[in-house]
Amino acid sequence: MTITTPIIPSKLQFAKKPETKHTLNLEAICIFVATGFFMDDDSYWRDLVCLAPAHMHELDANGYLIKSTPTFQWHYTPRDISFETALEEYIALLTKISKEQVGNSRVILPLSGGLDSRSQALIFKDLPNTVQGFSYSFQNGFAEHQIAEKIAAVCNFDFQAFIIPNGYLWDSIIDMSQLLDGYSEFTHPRQMAILPELKQMEGVFSLGHWGDVFFDRGVPEGMQELEVIPFLLKKMVKPKGLKLAEKLWEHWELEGDFKTYLRARIGSGLDTIKINDLSAKVRAFKTSQWAHRWTTTNLCIFEAAHPITMPFYDDRMCEFICTVPEAYLADRRIQIAHLKQDTALANITWQEQKPFNLNNYHYNRPPYNLPYRIFNKLKRVKQGFLGNPYIQRNWELQFVGNDNAKQLERYLFDRHFNQWIPNDLIKGFYEDFKHGDAITSSHAVSMLLTLSLWHQQNHVNF
Repeated sequence: MTITTPIIPSKLQFAKKPETKHTLNLEAICIFVATGFFMDDDSYWRDLVCLAPAHMHELDANGYLIKSTPTFQWHYTPRDISFETALEEYIALLTKISKEQVGNSRVILPLSGGLDSRSQALIFKDLPNTVQGFSYSFQNGFAEHQIAEKIAAVCNFDFQAFIIPNGYLWDSIIDMSQLLDGYSEFTHPRQMAILPELKQMEGVFSLGHWGDVFFDRGVPEGMQELEVIPFLLKKMVKPKGLKLAEKLWEHWELEGDFKTYLRARIGSGLDTIKINDLSAKVRAFKTSQWAHRWTTTNLCIFEAAHPITMPFYDDRMCEFICTVPEAYLADRRIQIAHLKQDTALANITWQEQKPFNLNNYHYNRPPYNLPYRIFNKLKRVKQGFLGNPYIQRNWELQFVGNDNAKQLERYLFDRHFNQWIPNDLIKGFYEDFKHGDAITSSHAVSMLLTLSLWHQQNHVNF
């Protein structure tokens, strides 16, 4: 059997590794704990590999991987073209891919306050497909859906807004664990909270994932090669995730130290990408790692409702990116120029730069943004004083409060799970979450919850 994987797969596929013992890949699990995703072809098991992107994989009749042959290599081959030409090509390509992917189907379009889904909205505004837009906001959080609703109104889309409620996780965590198979933690795919409502919609999803990485800098301007690995470490690793990984590394008595191992893995991944330009090289690294092993993992929840289409994942978009000068990709220039062709869309708030829009976001700096920042701070303080703390992150709705704590502790301190990861180790991170720095400790707690569900699901004995 032959399986050919796209440059960015929209689903993970696994194969068995021949002549390898069925034992836990503890080093890989430590990376997962520190970063929230597995690297390269890692899985929980040494004898199970995730099929690499952009390869032709040959498997035998029993599902064992025989051989993998690359079908694409990331490169940076910028053409001598004007910005205007690059913009025209981008719009034409995004339109062509979107039209081909959705055909005559009704389109279900998740809308946010950012640029990727807004770019899709501008494309679909001029296509004949019926579009059902939707968005969600956190209960007691920023009303992101209000920005999305304005985008939908400008484009004449149907629109539905949802509020992500407190504690939805515990009613859906078993189903989510089975969908994700332990390869992503539970607080990122908040669409799980509205999965029943999504199933009631009709059509195919058009998802804008990864546009923000393709159409921006890979590294800050002026970065030197020696700075790349520290830069990626800072981007990839969550501080308390790193501490938890180091504790597990010691508990499992693995050779050497975790941080050295992780640096070496990042270095070897970078070495496989034969690109001199650092920005293009890091973008390719992020795509082969983050996109494949983190972003893709959560797509299965959308797919549980309806088929998915992804214009920025298309091979042609990947190939296009390799030929566009970095100066044109930097700072979202192409996407902003595209959206500015529609005055109404450009004038709607850009959430990342709120309260500014695509025409005046350059003023998102003191003293111009001080009135908004002061007013917003006072609003949050008042909201907290009235007993409704301002919510910025999903874990604040799922982990905080007595009812959530009871559910969380049931999994963290399960006696079977604690035969693998000891109670005392978990307790230290959980106490820090409850009584110390909850923001930084939340990742470690979420990863422990993920491992507990994976352990339960796979009936691992120790």
